[in-house]
Amino acid sequence: MVSAEPDAPILSRLKGAKGELSFTVRLSANSKESKFFGMLRPSFPDIVVPDGAGKLLVQQTKLWEEDVCHQRRGLPKVTVTQLAGHFAEGEGRIEISAINRHIGVLVPPDELTPGIKLDQGSDSFGLFYAFRAQTRNSRLNVDLKIYPIDCFL
Repeated sequence: MVSAEPDAPILSRLKGAKGELSFTVRLSANSKESKFFGMLRPSFPDIVVPDGAGKLLVQQTKLWEEDVCHQRRGLPKVTVTQLAGHFAEGEGRIEISAINRHIGVLVPPDELTPGIKLDQGSDSFGLFYAFRAQTRNSRLNVDLKIYPIDCFL
């Protein structure tokens, strides 16, 4: 899910404007039965900026699901490494280009802070663990939920 903070520039200046967002998630899920490491790059081309802070820019979407049943493995490691996109056209256009910082490189202008732990909860899909990545200047949030699903071997 992607949301905007109440003080996000797109909410104060671009209500109703159209835009697009994409982000990159590094995923590592390893066990004896299955090994997966990769970069997921979901893209959302037709976003409309909501008229209030309580509404989502991008609804909950399934990004990845393990296809092999296994037991006694920890949660997969997920990190949002980049958020990019734009909203509106012409002079009022706002570009989003946020990345996380790296050792030995200058802090990016719109820093992406990954790994903010949120409270665990449950919804119609079941119990989940949630993590947030937040951009410093554009004030956007990418929330990832991990659903542990029991399997019987």
